[in-house]
Amino acid sequence: MPGADPDGAGAWVLLTYRIPREPSTARVGVWRKLKRLGVAQLADGVVALPADARTREQLEWLADEVVEGGGAATVWDARPGGRHPERELAEAMSEARAAEYRAVVARARSAGLDEGARQNTVRRLRGELRRIGRRDYFPPPERAEARRAVDELAASGDHEEATR
Repeated sequence: MPGADPDGAGAWVLLTYRIPREPSTARVGVWRKLKRLGVAQLADGVVALPADARTREQLEWLADEVVEGGGAATVWDARPGGRHPERELAEAMSEARAAEYRAVVARARSAGLDEGARQNTVRRLRGELRRIGRRDYFPPPERAEARRAVDELAASGDHEEATR
């Protein structure tokens, strides 16, 4: 990773937060945003992302939102104590994205070939690939497979039109 220390561990940005249970609106909003960011959950109220300007800014915004919701939050810069903990974190994050990509592949392969439905499915799946890509910090092999499946679905309509 860029900025790795002598042990090979890279820089991470952590958010520690505590947010009141009631009203639940703020807590649920924060949880949804954390999920969209693809954070690694280290413990209750402690999440991590690989450090860069974008991830730091996103966690700082969330920290502000937690405080506005009546909670407490702090953003930290951190480095794992060695390669092993970081590798485990990266593998867990990669596997979570791989599962999302496998779901895209399954939807692309099971899509009907009705022209209108196919086009809508291709558009929806490409949007899903973009959303997954924004939280894909350690791309798994399934990423290429998902893109290929969506491209093949899109091309199947082109092929049908050419044979008519």
